[in-house]
Amino acid sequence: MKLSVRADNRLDDMPMAPVACRNCGAQVLARKASWNQTSVQWNAEASALCAERQDAERLAGHHRRPFLACSALRESIEAAVAVGDLAIVDGR
Repeated sequence: MKLSVRADNRLDDMPMAPVACRNCGAQVLARKASWNQTSVQWNAEASALCAERQDAERLAGHHRRPFLACSALRESIEAAVAVGDLAIVDGR
C-alpha cells in the first residue's frame, strides 16, 4: 500500500507576512492562525539581531534547545495585529 502525502495548503489563504521587532529590528515572517497560535519563521540575519535569542543560545551552551519565544518580538507581532498589518486567519 502506497501512502500519499497531502499537500499543506494552510498558507494559500493567508501567507506569512514580514514583521520587524520594534526592539532590535529583526525581521521575521509571521502568521497568526488564531489569537493563541503564531507561526514565526526566522532567518540567519534575524537570529543574529535578536538579543533574547542570542542570550538563550548562550545559556543553553552545548545543550541545544529550541528557541521558543522572544517577548519583544511577540509584542511587535501583537502591535502589527492591532494596527492591521498582520491579520488573524481565524479572526474570531
